[in-house]
Amino acid sequence: MSATTRPSWWGGVLSTIVAPAAVAAVTLGGTRFAAYVQPAARPLDALAVVLLLVGPAALVVRRVRPPAALAVCVLALGAYVVAGYAFGPVPLATLVAVFTAVAAGWHRRAAAVVVTAMVLLVVTLLLLGRPVPWSGMVLWLAWLTAFAAAGALWRARRERIAQAGVVLAEEQRRRAGEERLRIAQELHDVLGHHVSLINVQAGVALFLMDDDPEQARTALTEIKRSSRDLLREMRSTLGVLRGVDEQAPHHPTPGLDRLDALFDDVRTAGLPVTLRTEGPPRPLPTRTDLAAYRIVQESLTNTRRHAGAAGAAVLLRYSGDALEIRVDDDGTGPSEEMRDGNGLVGMRERAQALGGTLETGRGPDGGFRVSARLPLSPAERDPDPVDDPAPGGAPDTVRR
Repeated sequence: MSATTRPSWWGGVLSTIVAPAAVAAVTLGGTRFAAYVQPAARPLDALAVVLLLVGPAALVVRRVRPPAALAVCVLALGAYVVAGYAFGPVPLATLVAVFTAVAAGWHRRAAAVVVTAMVLLVVTLLLLGRPVPWSGMVLWLAWLTAFAAAGALWRARRERIAQAGVVLAEEQRRRAGEERLRIAQELHDVLGHHVSLINVQAGVALFLMDDDPEQARTALTEIKRSSRDLLREMRSTLGVLRGVDEQAPHHPTPGLDRLDALFDDVRTAGLPVTLRTEGPPRPLPTRTDLAAYRIVQESLTNTRRHAGAAGAAVLLRYSGDALEIRVDDDGTGPSEEMRDGNGLVGMRERAQALGGTLETGRGPDGGFRVSARLPLSPAERDPDPVDDPAPGGAPDTVRR
């Protein structure tokens, strides 16, 4: 709480009423008991009771006016001491006011009020020719210091809690932003793939509508299936963005196990694709599996849309510590003016989010190449070299 922030004077029944009443009861009861063991002191009278109650009464507004409440408590305490009444737990209200002022950030004004009051008290006692209770003042300063330190610690604790809350809120906003970016990336991949298929099949249907109606019907059937898949995936993805989950998804998160369906779509659109696998396949974490699938999907989508290729080849290499993905086509290759589009940027971000890399450019035999490396954590690597197939063992697989 800064010095310019003023809360309401009402802090609840406990803080505003019960606490000051408890301070008043302890002050009055303790002082009356002290009067019996201090016969030389001035007997308690109505003025003494008023001075003893002024401090606790000032605590009622200590939340909204901490320095003012402290000043009232100190003045009442000084007047009580100068009057020569029996001394008991009279400073309790002042100690509570010091704690509140320091905890609220008014430590400088609190120190100024206390120092000024003590100087005035010493000067007044000297002018009246009365002895100055130096030992009592030292003890009084010790108590003040302890309560002021407690107030500072309380304030520091509240600030740490507030800062932790700010950090947590910022972290939640950051995660929400990352999730929105991930969803946007998913939508880009899904839309790019299915809309590209629909565009190609629509062109085929228009071209064959008169000469080969049966083939045109097949193309329209593929358009219907692709649009249905697109709508289903969009509902699933946007459902996460809306924060609703009306129905459980009917299909799992895309992964490498769905490459056959992806290749069928691509081949239907007129692009032959081959798949070659090196090394024994193994289960992958969901994020890695999804990233690998999307990289292959986006690469083939770009090949169909931009490369003018007659075919494409996909290579999956399972090594001891990473999954390597390579997609080559025999198209025109990258032009001199080529710039990374959203698809290439999205693939690169997927790989980098997993600690991997992705490179794009002209292939060794022309065309365009996408090469990605997705690292695997120790738990996902081969458990022991002896479990690997012996040289000349299981051959690489090629699917067409």
